[in-house]
This record gives sequence, C-alpha cells and structure tokens, in this order.
Amino acid sequence: MTNALDRATVERELRSMIAEAARLDPAVVGELPADTDLFGPRIGLTSLAGVTLLGTVDARFGVDVAALDLSLDSLQSIATLTDFVAEHLQPL
Repeated sequence: MTNALDRATVERELRSMIAEAARLDPAVVGELPADTDLFGPRIGLTSLAGVTLLGTVDARFGVDVAALDLSLDSLQSIATLTDFVAEHLQPL
C-alpha cells in the first residue's frame, strides 16, 4: 500500500468504531475473528448504528462506503469492511 495507513491500522481503528457504534466493549470487538458478521448476533449492529458507523468511517478515512458500494456488501464482516476501506483510501 502506498497509503500512510496499513491494513492492520485500518482494521484496528474500524474495530474501535464498530464497538462505539454497537455500544460494545472495544476489547471484546478487538478479540472477535475478522469474519464476524457486523449485523450478526456477536456484534449486532442495527441499521441506525450502521448509518452511524458509515458516517464515522467517511469522516475518519474519507471513504463514503454507501456511495461506493451500493449493495453494501462491504458491511458483511469486520474483514470485508476493512478490505473495502483500505482499498479505497485516498493517499494522504
């Protein structure tokens, strides 16, 4: 990657954002497998929390997930969101 942020950094920051949006302990979200579903029982994002998360991702990374991924497939899991954001990061 030519960006200042590597994938591991993006994932770590996204896990923190996911924990905040879902109102979960960041340490718990930090320990979940990367393939954990964002809207599944372990994280349990609601549609409102998902919108909040997307706004936070856009503000932090400059990646408008909703505009770039109309089907929102990138919101499947921690890993798919991390991959999507890392791929669409604008060089700093």
